[in-house]
Amino acid sequence: MGGLVIVGVDGSASGLAATEAAAREAGLRGAGLRVVHAFLWPALHVPVGPSPLGPPEGGIRNMVERLVAEAVARARTAAPDVEVSHAVMTGDPLTVLEAQSRSAQLVVVGSRGTGGFVGLVVGSTAVHLAAHARCPVLVVREEDRADGPVVVGVDGSPAGDRAVDFAFTEAELRGTPLAALHAWTTWSAPLPPPKDPAEPYANPAGELGREEERLLSEALAGHRERHPDVVVEHRVVHGPTRETMIAASRSAQLIVVGARGRGGFTGLLLGSVSQALLHHAHCPVAVVRGADAPHR
Repeated sequence: MGGLVIVGVDGSASGLAATEAAAREAGLRGAGLRVVHAFLWPALHVPVGPSPLGPPEGGIRNMVERLVAEAVARARTAAPDVEVSHAVMTGDPLTVLEAQSRSAQLVVVGSRGTGGFVGLVVGSTAVHLAAHARCPVLVVREEDRADGPVVVGVDGSPAGDRAVDFAFTEAELRGTPLAALHAWTTWSAPLPPPKDPAEPYANPAGELGREEERLLSEALAGHRERHPDVVVEHRVVHGPTRETMIAASRSAQLIVVGARGRGGFTGLLLGSVSQALLHHAHCPVAVVRGADAPHR
């Protein structure tokens, strides 16, 4: 596939786990890997060199160079055949990584960085990138799982179509089955109006279930033709989407979701399901924005 995978590092254990995952992703894709650190201190006019009274290896800049070198070494160990480059860029992580995403196939970050507050499950950088990046974002936790399927949430929306395509590609690259999951309730399922206006605006549960099965099949059809070697499991679940997806993540090696589904409010860049997965999923989460998503 070629191209470039970007990983953001900050010296945290979560960032190092993201580096190893990004290196493996680059290897699967035949892509290069760029290790990026956003160096905020120069922009704040803080001295970054060693103190005149301290050792020459001291100072913030030397510390940053060491943490980047450690991340590069981790990447090369995880994927020896991947071409690894690195960059230290002045600016805050959100701005730097969003700009890097413009030329990348994939941006990978840890779920929490060194600046996280106690009690937070996922950091602000991960959430911001999921909403604003120009390419798919993979958010990695410190523990990774090599087995299990790739799971993708399917809601039949045009915005979710790119997430389905990304999930098929990931399953094919990893050589693992794809579980296509569609969760629905009588409140979330689209109800066509009755033929007789005198009838109530509702459908029997059995008929709704068949409609949801058809929605899932139609959403997967073209993708299955482009990825004929991927074994696909259909999962249509009558239940709340967020809880169903979080439960599915327990046995998955990756869960993929669109940034926004068909239930989102206009103006929101990240939907409630994707946010819930970023905070509570038990495996890495890939968030894929729709092709027509606005950029801010």
